[in-house]
Amino acid sequence: MKATFLKYFDRLRSSFWFLPSLMALGALGFAFFTVWLDETVTSEWLLSIDWIYGGGAEGASAVLQTIAGSMITTAGVVFSLTLVALSLASQQFGPRMLRNFMRDTTNQLVLGTFVATFLYCLLVLRNVRRVEDALFVPHLSVTFGVALALASLWVLIYFIHHVSVSIQADEIVARVGKELREAIARFFPDERGDNDGQALPSVEHPELPESFERDSLGVVAAEDGYMHLIDDNALQELAEKTDTVIRVEHRPGQYVVAGTILARVWPADRIEDAVSDRVNSAFVFGNQRTPGRDIEFSVQQLVEVAVRALSPGINDPFTAIACIDRLGSALYCAAHRVMPSAYRLDEHHRLRVVLQPITFAGMVDAAFNQIRQNAASSAAVTIRLLEVLAVVAAGTRRERDRAVLRRHADMVARGARAGISEENDLAAVIERYDEVCNALQESAR
Repeated sequence: MKATFLKYFDRLRSSFWFLPSLMALGALGFAFFTVWLDETVTSEWLLSIDWIYGGGAEGASAVLQTIAGSMITTAGVVFSLTLVALSLASQQFGPRMLRNFMRDTTNQLVLGTFVATFLYCLLVLRNVRRVEDALFVPHLSVTFGVALALASLWVLIYFIHHVSVSIQADEIVARVGKELREAIARFFPDERGDNDGQALPSVEHPELPESFERDSLGVVAAEDGYMHLIDDNALQELAEKTDTVIRVEHRPGQYVVAGTILARVWPADRIEDAVSDRVNSAFVFGNQRTPGRDIEFSVQQLVEVAVRALSPGINDPFTAIACIDRLGSALYCAAHRVMPSAYRLDEHHRLRVVLQPITFAGMVDAAFNQIRQNAASSAAVTIRLLEVLAVVAAGTRRERDRAVLRRHADMVARGARAGISEENDLAAVIERYDEVCNALQESAR
């Protein structure tokens, strides 16, 4: 249930309609409230205030109609500009970057501001009565309508500035890089081993039962798609209740085919249909990957931008270098943090759940493999790749992490020897490679 809630909450955050709908409901309530104030507060007292609208019914109707018409027109313009920005982002940086623009709260607030102002003026307009025996002009409500129109004008100016900035390559790369670092800080314990409530207990290698492979039964996936979330707490509660051990066969971000094994439960004689259903209910799938629990997704977003920038049709090594810098910053942060354990124990220290953990080696492979393969003939990108590896190497504290970085440095150097013909460029690459090796040796001391 928790995993399903988080899935739909993430969908709401990525939608254009949710926040504007909330703002429209707020405008509905605000309109009724201001009209109620106009009906209960004496007109003489209101009209004595200089900034309160003091015109008649015809003037109030004209003002409200003008504001409402201009707001709905401007909302259409804002929507068109947003679609243009989405189209440019899709063509230049890849379709997976659209989600970042859709999740941009500023775009949703701007659209919601114009819709809310339009709805407010429309609702106030219906309360203006011109009949002489029942004349009613909501002076205060009209004043607030004018104030909302002025605020909407400022919002429009800010929106144009925001769109102009948000479609710049460096800004997009910085935003994705920040999201990646926040995900690492959120889901990985810090270097002191303090958990933030999301990390797993630090247990190195508890042993599975000897008969696990023989006596366990696979629970098949009820649907296919990309795995978004795993409710590991629900799995642990189920394992404790049924006195079983559950090993998850996939991790968030991987594609699961319906009918394939999703998890294994030991012993098999305790598996019932209800248990299989509860295991399936702890997993949430979707049609596309999301960065909620899938840290490698944010890594691959930066990689996609870099690979596109290195393509012959674009040939933009500076954007690729910016992506490498952000990836290096995230990996340096990960190198200083304790990787979460794959094992969940109950209060009696008995193994209950085994997950597929995110590893530093997997993150480095996802970050550098495709960039290295596409930048073998680019001296500038190759040099920067080795410089970033040297920076990350200086911050590593685990021997297995240093081995991963050394392996990637070796592959970069071999690719440069095969792809770079200029001797001076190759000499600069070899110099940076030596710096990586020295940084690895220094960090091992």
